[in-house]
Amino acid sequence: MNAPLPMKVASEVKQAAGQAYEAVSRASNEVAGRLAQQLASNTTGEVLFSRADRGRYATDASIYQVVPTGVFIPRTTGDVKLALDICRDLKVPIVARGGGTSQCGQTVGAGLVIDHSKHVRNILHVDAANRTAQVEPGIVLDHLNAALKKLGLWYPVDVSTSAQATLGGMAGNNSCGSRSIAYGNMVHNVLGIEAWSADGQLLDFGRFEHSTGPARAIGERVQAMAALLAPEIDSRWPKVLRRVAGYNLDIFRNQNEKPYTADGSVNLAHLLVGSEGTLALTKSLTLQLAPLPTHKVLGVVNFPTFYKAMDSAQHIVKMGGPSLTAVELVDRTMIDLSLQNPAFAPIVRGAVIGQPDAVLLVEFSGDDKPALVRKVDELVELMGELGLPGSVVRMVDAEPQRKLWDVRKAGLNIMMSLKGDGKPVSFIEDCAVPLEHLAEYTDALTQVFRKHGSKGTWYAHASVGTLHVRPILDMRTDGAPKMRAIAEEASALVRKYKGAYSGEHGDGLCRGEWIEWQFGPKINEAFAQIKQLFDPQQLFAPNRIINPPRMDDTRLMRFPPRYKVIPLKTALDWQPWDVQNDPATERTSAPGTGGDPAHGFAKAVEMCNNNGHCRKFDAGTMCPSYRVTRDEQHLTRGRANTLRLALSGQLGSDGLASEEVAQAMDLCVSCKGCKRDCPTGVDMAKMKIEFLHHYKAKHGYTLKDRLIARLPDYAAHASGFAWLLNLRNRVPLLASLGEKLLGFSARRSLPEWQGTHFFNTPHKTATRDEVLAAAKPVVLFVDTFNGFFESANAQAALKVLQAAGYTVHIAQKLQADGKHLCCGRTYLSSGMVDEARAKAREVVDSLLPFARKGIAVVGLEPSCLLTLRDEMLSIGLGTDAQAVADAALLFEEFLAREAKAGHLEALKAKLRPLDRQVLLHGHCHQKAFAVVSPIIDVLQLVPGMQCELVESSCCGMAGSFGYEASHHDVSMQMAELSLLPAVRAKPGAIVVADGTSCRHQIHDGAQREAIHAAVLLAGQL
Repeated sequence: MNAPLPMKVASEVKQAAGQAYEAVSRASNEVAGRLAQQLASNTTGEVLFSRADRGRYATDASIYQVVPTGVFIPRTTGDVKLALDICRDLKVPIVARGGGTSQCGQTVGAGLVIDHSKHVRNILHVDAANRTAQVEPGIVLDHLNAALKKLGLWYPVDVSTSAQATLGGMAGNNSCGSRSIAYGNMVHNVLGIEAWSADGQLLDFGRFEHSTGPARAIGERVQAMAALLAPEIDSRWPKVLRRVAGYNLDIFRNQNEKPYTADGSVNLAHLLVGSEGTLALTKSLTLQLAPLPTHKVLGVVNFPTFYKAMDSAQHIVKMGGPSLTAVELVDRTMIDLSLQNPAFAPIVRGAVIGQPDAVLLVEFSGDDKPALVRKVDELVELMGELGLPGSVVRMVDAEPQRKLWDVRKAGLNIMMSLKGDGKPVSFIEDCAVPLEHLAEYTDALTQVFRKHGSKGTWYAHASVGTLHVRPILDMRTDGAPKMRAIAEEASALVRKYKGAYSGEHGDGLCRGEWIEWQFGPKINEAFAQIKQLFDPQQLFAPNRIINPPRMDDTRLMRFPPRYKVIPLKTALDWQPWDVQNDPATERTSAPGTGGDPAHGFAKAVEMCNNNGHCRKFDAGTMCPSYRVTRDEQHLTRGRANTLRLALSGQLGSDGLASEEVAQAMDLCVSCKGCKRDCPTGVDMAKMKIEFLHHYKAKHGYTLKDRLIARLPDYAAHASGFAWLLNLRNRVPLLASLGEKLLGFSARRSLPEWQGTHFFNTPHKTATRDEVLAAAKPVVLFVDTFNGFFESANAQAALKVLQAAGYTVHIAQKLQADGKHLCCGRTYLSSGMVDEARAKAREVVDSLLPFARKGIAVVGLEPSCLLTLRDEMLSIGLGTDAQAVADAALLFEEFLAREAKAGHLEALKAKLRPLDRQVLLHGHCHQKAFAVVSPIIDVLQLVPGMQCELVESSCCGMAGSFGYEASHHDVSMQMAELSLLPAVRAKPGAIVVADGTSCRHQIHDGAQREAIHAAVLLAGQL
């Protein structure tokens, strides 16, 4: 449940109200000022009217951008009602918003955007016996299903954006999902809706025969319309499951192949389902739940041609029977793009046979697993009869199925990972046609794309004839007129095959104008009467469904003709993004030829298509700060939008140096979760380096910045005063003074300096020449942190490598100057790219001879070693840097590789058994580069090893982030999400964490000493 508003926050809200009017009216207009003032005075919600906040809410996952008057984040449903009253009095329209993942522009618009997703997201009641749940509209589908799982129930409208999509938004769109052949759409699974009408009345929409008052009166009016228009409804209404355009006037004269209710009754809540927030403002929804299937099996059918896949769908559906729950298409483009994504590639490789042009994921669900396996056998037989023997990959176990479905769910967003201005554009994306015409329709539409110099990227709910297809268009140039031409030809095909033009993702800005085309003028006029009946003031999302704009009105687009990027001299190399692509072939031009005035940085930022995948809360890494704050500006999407707005001058002339960008980037912990998890490859950690370079160039570096960045330079000298520097952790007065002067939190201990450390201790290791000539050579790259603060880690790694029979050389500078080799990580984290480049050049010069000879360079600190494989390739060091990157391996990566090659038998023989449980926490960069599993592999070399991986996001330290007083609370909240509770739950376990900052967080937050994996291994020798 929502916590009450703290007194301090409440007083701050009231104080802000006095300032809101003046600030907002000066920046916007009189009405906006009054709106902000009244919201701040009368509600407990967040009132966001800055240009950056409005800009972040001006877009969703569509091609459109409409800047709202303001944004309101209600804390309670009471706040929502107050906002409605204020907007009605001021005649300000309302745009209701959940996850902001709409494909067609439903959640953007002029007026006040009300974001329900942060607070108005409670489960109000669950009736397990009757399989119902009552929820608030802001709750995310995956969060609801996680709570229902222990009851053996789920809400089965399984949309691909289930980790982000809110139930209110799903109801607004009449969402469908991959398993609609079995469970239907939202309209089939909503039992009731409580909603406020435009005049502020709270109405209960449910079964018509039980309705009373205004809800009953509305139902009777709509019933009369349906009776009057019966011939039109019978002749014009699409007779397919997937039809979500307009309003559900047919609740009184069913046209859906799956009736809206099981008993044929009428439910007035279904008038609001699919209405896209144009009729009322939802307070709660009552949902029909379903039992969780006990078992699922999957047959992945590989097809040599796309046409054959489409033509086979109808036969698979006929064969499937009641246990068939999904038939989903993945085309060649999506397969290829998935193979380029490190998170998805191994999963896809296990599902394809050769190089198919398309695959169909055919799922059977039920309680009798042997019977489901027999259905897969039938599928194999069917494909043999259709001329495709040996085309089916069986997936009977749950985990491979889950992973493949995750890839399929990311499909739309994977397709958006094409670099260059040409992108797959959503506007005819989910036309639905009867299954028997599916192959003909897709073939004809492919010809339409070719005619207009484009190519479509496809995937589909093949079981129900809904195709997700996006032709590749350049919306900066000729995309809008081509979009119009393709839409007109596609609509003719939809009519020819008696389909629905809008089959899943709704109308919004891009399909509203096609409603009258689909239904005719008489039914369209009835829709207008329904809108007038519910909302005579045109308060809710005006000009949607009724009086919609043209789909190709460039004034409403994110990249209109007036869009320009401010020229920028970048510090990092962004040329790989500065390309153009050919819409017909998807081939991209050479790096640096894309014409980006920001030399590729703007195009890299624009890779974010607002899909909202970063809003997920599962065990993946991104986005840790958003998980704590739930603020849009602290989301990868929110940061990317802020950067885009700044780079295009929409936040003023300061560009990247603006305070709005600084605020958005402040809580980015550079975890690199987005580099791995973002389907379009937005690397916010790298973008933060670029931002800091420009921001600090204008505003200057603080003493704290310099102390952090230059740590590698003064570490050797400072270690001589270890006893003195370490007093700071023992004398509270010194800690308090340090916080005031430098900004390091007095509540946080600092790393302990060592007077005797790895770099001033003699070691029996090989020289450069000796390791170059050795039979089993390896180079150990010791970083600042493991060299000066935690020498035992480096010493342990050396011990293990030598025990395994390797000739070890400690990496060092070519020209000794009393300092160690440094990757430049601390400089990059402070935006000092030039200084980082100088450090990296020293590393490349020193390590290149080893890399060229194939000798591994092994590191201990993930953030340092992986800098050699990532940022060091973007600072202008050429092919030599790539050679070093190819040789760079983390300690466990190297050992895991050598173990697989059979080179560690001597080490394995020396390792003593361990009878204690081990908890493993992966560093964010290890997760981002998919190198956590080698740690487990190496630890399991120890006899008796029982290793458990902690399912955690960022530990919250993130280098210097967690040490800063301004970030301490957020840092601890990140740690408390999963890491610290997991550590406390196993008091007797050995905790392994390779990251210096991770170990420090565990020390401060759980009062436990975590160790590096090298220390554990060395301890067993």
